[in-house]
Amino acid sequence: MNRSNQVICDKRSYSKDIQSHQHDFGQFLFPLQGSLDIKTSMQEFNLTSDYCFYLPPASSHDFRSPDRNEFLTLDIPDHFLPGDTDSMYVRLDESWASIRFLLLEEAGRGSSAALTDLTRYVTHKLKAAPFASIEYIHQHYKESLSLDTLAAIEHYHPAYYSSWFKRKTGKSPKIYITELRLQEAKHLLLTTTWSISAISEEIGFENSSSFTRWFVKWEGTTPQAYRMIKNG
Repeated sequence: MNRSNQVICDKRSYSKDIQSHQHDFGQFLFPLQGSLDIKTSMQEFNLTSDYCFYLPPASSHDFRSPDRNEFLTLDIPDHFLPGDTDSMYVRLDESWASIRFLLLEEAGRGSSAALTDLTRYVTHKLKAAPFASIEYIHQHYKESLSLDTLAAIEHYHPAYYSSWFKRKTGKSPKIYITELRLQEAKHLLLTTTWSISAISEEIGFENSSSFTRWFVKWEGTTPQAYRMIKNG
């Protein structure tokens, strides 16, 4: 049987020497011990036990481990994957830690119904998982966010991040953040009696004048007028 058509889950170790290759299946890496330096055409990082990483098919990458290491590796055939998938650098939260535990139970046993079901669940989570930088935007959109900061969260080069973000959301990072701030500004204008100054401070503006200019630019009317019209 062609290896690329098999689900394979096992423990692997990597050498200190830089190696390069690509494969025609997806691969999920869970660090168990040590770390792994990974470099793709768009990302470069050190994978530690706090994170896991998904690498899509046909993604050329360099890798080496600077220390003693062991990884749980899940090779996922292309027909399991949800269309065109991107690499994902994922925090090892409680949910992913539980998946790692279940995969460890199946590691080295060969193909099984349980491993197939787990693999399908992993690919479902990959499709549904929120991207770290987008989560960060929702938590920090009231602050000043630079493209470099957001790109670093995904471990992408900034030049690539903007096009990646637009492909994922249909919007540029700037428009996406602006719409979140506008939504919050409108909510506060209509549901509170806060002053314009207080609202401008709440969503990250230094003063009400700059907030008003920004609001007019994007909404076509002043915050005061918007509040009066919408509240009747």
